[in-house]
Amino acid sequence: MTQRFDAGELPYGVFALPGSNSAPQIGVGVGDQILRASSVLTDSVFTDGSLNRFMARGRDFWRATRDRVRAVVERGDGELIPASDATMLLPFEVTDFVDFNSSLQHATNAGRILRPGSEPVRPNWRLMPVGYHGRGGTVVVSGTTIARPCGHYSDDDGVIFAPTKCLDVEAEVGFVVGRESQLGERVTTSDFFEHVFGVVLLLDWSARDIQALESVPLGPFLGKSFATSVSAWVMPLDALDVARVAGPAQDPVPAEHLRVEGATGFDIRLDLRVNKTSLSTPRFDTMYWTPAQQLAHLTSNGARVRTGDLFASGTVSDDTEFGSLLELTWNGSQPLPLADGSTRCYLEDGDEVSLDAVAVGRDGSRSRLGEVRGAVTPARPIAGSRSAR
Repeated sequence: MTQRFDAGELPYGVFALPGSNSAPQIGVGVGDQILRASSVLTDSVFTDGSLNRFMARGRDFWRATRDRVRAVVERGDGELIPASDATMLLPFEVTDFVDFNSSLQHATNAGRILRPGSEPVRPNWRLMPVGYHGRGGTVVVSGTTIARPCGHYSDDDGVIFAPTKCLDVEAEVGFVVGRESQLGERVTTSDFFEHVFGVVLLLDWSARDIQALESVPLGPFLGKSFATSVSAWVMPLDALDVARVAGPAQDPVPAEHLRVEGATGFDIRLDLRVNKTSLSTPRFDTMYWTPAQQLAHLTSNGARVRTGDLFASGTVSDDTEFGSLLELTWNGSQPLPLADGSTRCYLEDGDEVSLDAVAVGRDGSRSRLGEVRGAVTPARPIAGSRSAR
């Protein structure tokens, strides 16, 4: 599906044209066309097949480049290519991937589903942004098919190794690091905008039955690491400046390194669809922990971030709209109707999931963030497997 972007958005992506000799190249989304970056920007970073060297240059360079691109677009200069002629590629080389759990509503819902009868949100959740370290090598661009994963889980016959029966997806927002930090350095909440280049939409594919068995005692592993999909376009943070908002009140008051001044959240409205049926429209501005707090906590022990690091918000759910099938079907107990007359508890082979979003400005403006989608394909054959008792 071709994306259309207004002149105030100007996201960056990487594309290739038909033909065996077409190398990946950087482009800017303009309407339903792609501006070839190297046709108007002379720095050598714009001849690359990824955004990494560009992102590494830092905020002053990002802003100067955006100003130049905006002026070019206003003049009608540069080489424009119909987006329908191009194949969009993964826009940056992913060096690391961390996924957080920052929605209080999602944490509450998941706790009620998975730990009935106990306190749904444990006390440590409100003290710091909790997350897990994923696999950067399985981050894929929008449109990549997702093979149903296999793993260990419990059924009536005991513990088996088989294709998941509970394939879920979570609607998330991802943040892409541009300027790296040094080992031992802490990135403060006020330095968030100096290090983070832009935003992508993200589908966190999750095998709930596999996750349930392996999460005691260490947490998510194979139930999460098989694939993560991101949008082909990276929206610069400067394009979302008008959509910045303060995060919700936090109780207790966070540790000093997690305290923020000013607006470090974003008013982003998501739309999660399965087979073109809209299932949920959660709001990102309700997230308990903001991305600035996530980055500050990620580096609070001195961990380094590098150009191309990706960290995700975790499932975006609010008081009325939930961003995962786990919540929407209450772990399969309340099947969801789709427009074709079928119902879903979890994803079936052939289902296509899509997530799009707009950022809403304080002036009422609406900026598209693009789309991320992926279709589920059957599990690959399992050679020589047997039940594990």
